[in-house]
Amino acid sequence: MAEDVYKPRVPDLMEAVFDIGYLTFDLIAGILFFAFSQGRILFILYGILTLTLCGGDAFHLLPRVKRALKGSNDRIRKQLGIGLQVSSITMTVFYIFLLYIWKYTFYELKAPAALEIMIWVSALIRMIVCLLPQNNWCGEQGNPKLSLLRNSVFAVTGIGVIILYAISGNTYGYHMNRMIAAIIISFGCYLPVTLLSRKMPKIGMLMIPKTCAYIWMIVMGLQLLF
Repeated sequence: MAEDVYKPRVPDLMEAVFDIGYLTFDLIAGILFFAFSQGRILFILYGILTLTLCGGDAFHLLPRVKRALKGSNDRIRKQLGIGLQVSSITMTVFYIFLLYIWKYTFYELKAPAALEIMIWVSALIRMIVCLLPQNNWCGEQGNPKLSLLRNSVFAVTGIGVIILYAISGNTYGYHMNRMIAAIIISFGCYLPVTLLSRKMPKIGMLMIPKTCAYIWMIVMGLQLLF
């Protein structure tokens, strides 16, 4: 009897193309930041931020591409779990970099000390929680309680960064206040997915606008660079 051959569906192929396109964009943008930074710390930070995002997301997205093209198996499910853990940590680091990008973009402004502490402490708590084996990253059910905890403190990190960019507004005419909208969109799409996707898989479609919001954040840096 002939063995069944997995055939990718059109939505799976579209997801694979989108994920590869996103990672390619991140990689090229990161290289551009370094190539044209001329030693300016602001754009070196943007380059590190972009490649951190690209590298972390690759751990999760490349197994998704493999699953879309070849179907799922235990090895891919394990890779997806580990990738989700890695990307959760690097995504947190991303917001720490946004804090320092703000400081170097608006060097004449001073971030309130309490706000910096709030961002750092909440980010560190999230990363520590993400490292706990009790998260059960590779299990189908995960750990709902820890998921709620790590994403609640992550929301605090995001709120802190939003407040920073609200403080600077449109200083120097850079229009970096658009970062507020991008962060709100990213969190508004990310939190429902991470909290509900195991029970409601279709809500995972929100990851597309979430990813587009991250692309928008990087594009803002490229606009400053050029």
